[in-house]
Amino acid sequence: MKYQFDKVVDRRNTNSLKWDVTENELPMWVADMDFETAPEIIDALHTRVNHGVFGYNIIPDEWNRAYQDWWSRRHHFEIESEWMIFATGVVPILSSVVRKLTTPGENVLIQTPVYNIFFNSILNNGRNVLESPLHYENGEYSIDFADLEEKLANPQTSMMILCNPHNPVGKIWSREELARIGELCKKYNVIVVSDEIHCDLTAPDKEYIPFAAVSETCKDISVTCIAPTKAFNIAGLQSAAAVVPNPFLRHKVWRGLNTDEVAEPNSFAIQVAVAAFTQGEDWLNELREYVQENKYMVRDFLAENIPEFQIISYDVTYLLWIDCSKITENSLELAKFLRKETGLFLTAGTAYGESGRHFLRLNIACPKATLEDGLKRLLEGVRRFQNR
Repeated sequence: MKYQFDKVVDRRNTNSLKWDVTENELPMWVADMDFETAPEIIDALHTRVNHGVFGYNIIPDEWNRAYQDWWSRRHHFEIESEWMIFATGVVPILSSVVRKLTTPGENVLIQTPVYNIFFNSILNNGRNVLESPLHYENGEYSIDFADLEEKLANPQTSMMILCNPHNPVGKIWSREELARIGELCKKYNVIVVSDEIHCDLTAPDKEYIPFAAVSETCKDISVTCIAPTKAFNIAGLQSAAAVVPNPFLRHKVWRGLNTDEVAEPNSFAIQVAVAAFTQGEDWLNELREYVQENKYMVRDFLAENIPEFQIISYDVTYLLWIDCSKITENSLELAKFLRKETGLFLTAGTAYGESGRHFLRLNIACPKATLEDGLKRLLEGVRRFQNR
């Protein structure tokens, strides 16, 4: 490989959220990679730092073009420049559009288990979380469309936050599934906000489908949240975009983001996005290969040592959703035990809704040496847990 994904970077004492742990602990929880970002992005940052002046910033046309070319080439979706609005992150977009496009006391529908911050963006703004749990059977997740339609039909339901691809279950929704969601939401006058931040982290042989690319209906009723931050490990640089084809919705979203003061870039946000999308493709392709190798490494280790654990998907993200129901009905108890006994810090599935109570989420975006350490701790912890 051209890039050094085996390099172990010491992230302790760097104000890292992920690594704000005790000396003996190994964090494999939050969606934050332990790899250095692409050298091309680091070079762009050096160039900007060397300029030495960090005043207020505009959003140049090259930022729009970088996104447009990337989504056209990688995801077969033609984004018009006027559809795009800069924002400091996907979560700020989510919270802002919840405030702007719904009213207090209305329902915002989510498909659980799902990214836990969705709950925060809804509840913190005085709206109601309405869950439509995904159907889980024989290691596969699917949409319960009967339940989904019933809840979308509720007159108090005004928005659906879609996770596409879906975190944490690792599901890439098909064109048919997305089209059906779009038709139901159109039927019941529900706006779709599609969080697509994990879209560039599919397995090397997989592709995702942007919700707004599926049909004119999907395009007309949606706000899409995209960013280079997850795929290129630059979340701390605060750079994202809202894509809103419908001009009426777009004005509302633009007004909401500006009212909330999350539509102005810092002195590095534009440069890193442009560098990622114009120069980072080779790095990303190698990253996806490396992450897939790590997934198979975990698969083989579990098959030999903890066959009771089942990995649900290898298709997308660097987060493995692991069914541990053959060992415990309480993944929170297991996660706490693993951290206390071995220092391995994983996320219990209950963080993503009650339907995740039988699952653990494991972040495998790290050098193989780190992953080996984590797997050894996992095996030791599970054995102790079973022998209590």
